[in-house]
Amino acid sequence: MRALLILVIICFTPAVCGQNLTAVQIYTDDQLLSLIKENKHLSQVVLDECQLVQDIEVRALKAKMPSYQFLWGDMLAYGVCVKKDIELGLHYMRLAADQGLVESLEQMGRYYHVGKFMQADIEQAVVFLKAAASMNNLAAQMRLATIYQQGHGSPLDYPELYSQLHHAITDDKATYKKINKLKNQLALKMPGHVIAAAKRADYTN
Repeated sequence: MRALLILVIICFTPAVCGQNLTAVQIYTDDQLLSLIKENKHLSQVVLDECQLVQDIEVRALKAKMPSYQFLWGDMLAYGVCVKKDIELGLHYMRLAADQGLVESLEQMGRYYHVGKFMQADIEQAVVFLKAAASMNNLAAQMRLATIYQQGHGSPLDYPELYSQLHHAITDDKATYKKINKLKNQLALKMPGHVIAAAKRADYTN
């Protein structure tokens, strides 16, 4: 859906978008992180008519800011305002993940899980998703639970993930229902006393 949207609305030159461009201010780190969390970072670059490409590149390559490495990597992978280069895009996404950007950790884990831009690799997916899940990324926690339910991962990791899901917070009813389903499936793989311990607010693995 995101790729389709980009193809529909993307424009590369003022001649295509119109000549009356308004100068756009570069995003603060907080602004960009907010856009990334809402998955609006690529569409915002397009809405800004690709004016910030050089600034984004400098912050990714020179300043090595993880939020901009993630944005630059996504732009390259999807060909947004720049020539598409999936390999280089993944390189910058991984750099952002290596610096602990939770959204990049989750995205790399998701890509390895589904085989997006690369061959599927469940072991690598688990590595990235566990890191994101430990930082309270709900999407990573839920995907990890699905992977464990399919027989992957270590049983030693089940209690920690159960605890994360048990204490997860969401106001979306559909998500809440799915969390409960995943949590109950995970509970079938653990003894009762382990489940009871994982439910405690002070649980540590």
